[in-house]
Amino acid sequence: MSGYLGTKAVLLSTTTASVGGDSSVGGDSTVGGDLTVDTNTLYVDSTNNRVGIGTTSPSSFFSGASQLVVGSGSGAQGITIYSASDDNAQIFFADGTTGDEAYRGILRYIHNDDAMVFYTGGASERMRIDSNGNITFGSFNASGGSVGVLFDIGGGTSETEIQTSVNGTATRTHYKFINNNGAVGTITTSGTSTAYNTSSDHRLKENVTDVTDGITRVKQLEPKRFNFIADADTTVDGFLAHQAQAVVPEAVTGTHNEVDNDGNAVMQGIDQSKLVPLLTAALKESIAKIEALEARVTALEGN
Repeated sequence: MSGYLGTKAVLLSTTTASVGGDSSVGGDSTVGGDLTVDTNTLYVDSTNNRVGIGTTSPSSFFSGASQLVVGSGSGAQGITIYSASDDNAQIFFADGTTGDEAYRGILRYIHNDDAMVFYTGGASERMRIDSNGNITFGSFNASGGSVGVLFDIGGGTSETEIQTSVNGTATRTHYKFINNNGAVGTITTSGTSTAYNTSSDHRLKENVTDVTDGITRVKQLEPKRFNFIADADTTVDGFLAHQAQAVVPEAVTGTHNEVDNDGNAVMQGIDQSKLVPLLTAALKESIAKIEALEARVTALEGN
């Protein structure tokens, strides 16, 4: 063995180097051949270009005994973390070393479920991705009883793609829609039903007047029967969006015959519930006319 010790470097030109106990080296260091530090604390396999921590038989580029692998023997690149004790692997994020501070966040692979799970706030599960790609937030339960959301990305044709669950049967808001003006709509449930709500409080409105031309405008609507090209076997009742837009503009989105910059059609849509106020106004006008005619008939019959 030949070597040189100085303040800048240690050069060991040998096929095997071994260091026992605590050691301190200042400056740059070069070791030729295998390197063993304190039996199996650190081992460098120069023949296979592998580094082991806690093992003298590293199976990958960088191996920790039942703890950490960087890369793999098959040549794949990446980081593998595993535990031989419970078949789960986990990364801990902490702001301390004891109690809950040591477990503020956890990323865990659960072997039996083949799932990735994210925890925060002292090991409370917040999100889970299963082997099919389905994503669960919170503690979703298809029978209720807990608060959570399920994105059923990997489900079949009979699966519901997005589901939310709440605890209890009181009125609960599942979705709230917000823009720069604040909350503009919600989807809520009670014990037995679902409500689709748009903002309507009188304190949000001004220039309120009665609809006085209900019959006139309803007569301009043109209800049709048709089938969609994509569903040729189903005939439905409805409207052509651009025709309804001329009578109740707020019921329709988009522009008639619109195309994008590439010449592709941008289709219009309709919210038929927006026709209800006009239909109600027309019905009230019709009722008033009927009641007036009934009064005249009664008066004539009395004479």
